[in-house]
Amino acid sequence: MNTNHAGTPAGGRLERTTRLQWVPIPLMRVSPRAQRDLSQARVDELAASFDVEQLGTPVVSHRDGYFYIIDGQHRIEALKQLGYGGRQVQCWTYQNLAEAGEAAMFLTLNNTLTVGAYPKFKVAVRAGHPEECDIDRIVRAQGLKISRDRSSGAVGAVDTLRQVYRRGGPACLARTLRIVRDAYGDPGLDGVVIDGISLVCHRYDGQLDDAQATIALAHAAGGVYGLLSQAEYTRRQTGSPKAHSAAAVGLVNRKRRGNKLRSRRKQP
Repeated sequence: MNTNHAGTPAGGRLERTTRLQWVPIPLMRVSPRAQRDLSQARVDELAASFDVEQLGTPVVSHRDGYFYIIDGQHRIEALKQLGYGGRQVQCWTYQNLAEAGEAAMFLTLNNTLTVGAYPKFKVAVRAGHPEECDIDRIVRAQGLKISRDRSSGAVGAVDTLRQVYRRGGPACLARTLRIVRDAYGDPGLDGVVIDGISLVCHRYDGQLDDAQATIALAHAAGGVYGLLSQAEYTRRQTGSPKAHSAAAVGLVNRKRRGNKLRSRRKQP
């Protein structure tokens, strides 16, 4: 089909760059760099209520002799589970997308679907999106990692990381993670704690001594659980949705010599 220089199809028809194609399931592959993790529960749910009319049209990328699934991996796994692993399925097929292109296409397709923040964040990193890549770099620079597992140094609260990054910039995120890591260790790597400490770093920038704040938080009674308990008490008393930052300020001020932390703005 001919197009003009603006990319407008000649002849009055709008055509997709992808094509419908019958694809053998045995030739399908999943690139972990361009897909969310497989949920076996979702596969079981689809298999239990399987209806070929509800199968839809998976999206794949044809490269290196295989068809890499961009959208539809759970449906394909359900077909395999039902014994249809040797069949062919009609798919929208792209030709020779690189992994980064497949990851970017996954994000585009799932903008209107219910996909969790964590898998979308991880795919965005693989696709080379600047913000997510910078957040990932900052987390790794603190000796931590973005992960939902229970291993040491794992941070799964990607929405919070993005919020802190946008609120205070890269330096604020790095500073927050260092304080939380050194004060509380793994129990502190939770979204509500990271958010609360980041507000303190952001609002009291220039007043806050990171080393003193870390010691004050680490030595406070109850550790991170003491902080959360104080935050809950403050929330009940004031109704503030950011009571965890106010609680952190209180703990820091108890150990602070001389002038206490005072913001020019309304306290959180």
